[in-house]
Parts: sequence; C-alpha cells; structure tokens
Amino acid sequence: MAKWRSIVIGAMLLLITSVGAGAASAADHSVIEPALIRVAELSASDAQLKTHFDYLSRNGNSTCSRAFMESIASMPDDVRLQGSCCSPMSFHRYSEQLEGLKNYDQIAEIPSNPYDVPAGIAKRLLAYYDLELTAEEEEAYDYAMKNSDEKGPCCCPCWRWNTYGGLGKFLIRNHGFTGQQVAEVWDLSDGCGGEGDHVH
Repeated sequence: MAKWRSIVIGAMLLLITSVGAGAASAADHSVIEPALIRVAELSASDAQLKTHFDYLSRNGNSTCSRAFMESIASMPDDVRLQGSCCSPMSFHRYSEQLEGLKNYDQIAEIPSNPYDVPAGIAKRLLAYYDLELTAEEEEAYDYAMKNSDEKGPCCCPCWRWNTYGGLGKFLIRNHGFTGQQVAEVWDLSDGCGGEGDHVH
C-alpha cells in the first residue's frame, strides 16, 4: 500500500510540475512574442506611433539621387525606404497623413506610410511611371500635377517622384481615379517632410 501511495503521489507531483511548466512557457511566450502592429492603424496618441516617428525621423536611409532610385530594382522586396526627402518630419503632419491614408487601405499599391515604403511596392509603382495614358487619362494626371500641394508627386525629381507618379497613373488606369482623387493621395503621401500647406 505504501508503495502504491508513493507512486500515486509521485505521479500527481509530476502532473502538477508539467502543468506549471506549461503555464510558465505560455506566459513567457506571450511576453516575448512581438505584437504585430500596423502603424497606419494607430492614432496620434499611441506611444508606438511616436516611437516609430522618432525612429523614421532620425534614421532615414533614402536619398534624392538618381543612383538611389536606380538601386531600388536590386533591393529585396522587404527592404524599407525610410525617412523624409528634403525637410525634417513633423509629427503633427505625419499622424494626419497616416490617418488620411487609412481611407485607401483597400488598395494595396497605396503605401500606408509614405515615410516607410516597402521596396517591393516601390518597384511595382516605378514600372508604371512610363505608362502611356490615353488623352482622357492624361487630363486627370495633368489636373493632379497642377493641383497637388507639391505640384507633382513630390517636391523634387527623385525616387518618390517616379514612384508616386507611377502610383497616380496606376490609380487612373486601374481604379478610374479622377485628377482630384490622385492629388489627394499625393498630398497624403507627401514624403518631403515639413508641415505641408495647412499649418493649424
């Protein structure tokens, strides 16, 4: 009897130890597993958004040179083109841009963060830059050029100009966007930095 009691007690202790270890393992996993956060879904009050802004504003890796634009073709698709083009980033404007771009989440080709663009998307959009538009489509594109804040896809001829110029043509051709709609997307996607034309 004593022998069986020892066996039963031992088995119970082993079970308790296993359950405890499993719980601890699960707890550890929940702690160390990084949360998958889409920055575009955060609001300006979120600490993660401010942290991401601070990183992008201090660690930009893109330049306005033609050499940089040409190098995009050989980059892995998951490389991020980060930081502003010409002026320091503004958190106020940054948060407004991300909020406005949420309205275009259903179109995968519109980057959700103009200061953190995957190279894979940039490659696809650059290919559209040389697309020949019909006369009607060209009217829409010309309207966007004349009425966007930067009078074009960006403030200077660079990888952003060609990338977002390609995006404009893609949206006109594939989604029937008007010139006004393209201009709105360009304004929200302005990666030049600064407050834009609407300080408030």
